[in-house]
Amino acid sequence: MNIYKPGLHIVSTFNCSEEKLTDAALCKIIFDKIITELSLQKVGEVYHTFPGSGYTAVVCLTESHVSIHTWPEHQLATFDVFLSSFERDNADRVKHFFDQVILMFEATVTDKQEITR
Repeated sequence: MNIYKPGLHIVSTFNCSEEKLTDAALCKIIFDKIITELSLQKVGEVYHTFPGSGYTAVVCLTESHVSIHTWPEHQLATFDVFLSSFERDNADRVKHFFDQVILMFEATVTDKQEITR
């Protein structure tokens, strides 16, 4: 019997500059660049900026999703990426997406969980 494993889900918390945690437009540029680089397909997205504060963003992909929630007053963000392995193993793409976000945000990871679903 072949047991299906849906894929890798990385859930994390990181610290970075307040500037990057208030700039939802920059986040969109970063996410779009990585999505294009990995040949992922967007099916919807929401970027919501809170007045005088951070933002929340969720990008739905045919492969699943990526999301971020920011608290610039604490230089803190929560971030997750999950890609289904329905048609192929996407674990390397999940790790690459995560690594690129951390690099582009110039972030320090304070918590990271890799969940194999």
